[in-house]
Amino acid sequence: MTYNEAKDKFIQTWGALGTTWGINKAMAQIQALLFISTEALTMEEIMDELQISRGNASMNLRQLMDWGIVFKESKRGERKEYFTTEKDVQELARQIAKERSRREIKPVIKVLKELSDIKKDGSAKNDEFIKQTKSLYELAETADTMLEKMVNHKQNWITKSIFKMIK
Repeated sequence: MTYNEAKDKFIQTWGALGTTWGINKAMAQIQALLFISTEALTMEEIMDELQISRGNASMNLRQLMDWGIVFKESKRGERKEYFTTEKDVQELARQIAKERSRREIKPVIKVLKELSDIKKDGSAKNDEFIKQTKSLYELAETADTMLEKMVNHKQNWITKSIFKMIK
């Protein structure tokens, strides 16, 4: 397999994987391209490489920057903006986990807390609803706390966390 074939396969695979994580294919492919690039790329280079429109590239680069995993770079004497991504796999995973918690888990925890605090009326349906939503709230809160602890360990947090759970 040539370098170009391997690169294309990596970008396509990363794009497909991204869709299972809840992000769109182009967003994941842009991050994959930047991840394996030796230099920061312009939006035009990204568009050419991935065969995507300017609007698609612009929107997804903005989202990746919001996630904190893609960064703009300026080059002296250049008017174009250049983009790069976090290259440290551990830091990349940490940042993605942190952002997913903020966007997905914390809002659900807030709703479950509200639901489990409804007023008791003595009916079996009401009591069961409170019991189950409280159980889900406690589970989600515990999972988020564990995730937060793993995210806050800067170096080798995945490996350290897994070993701590196994012991």
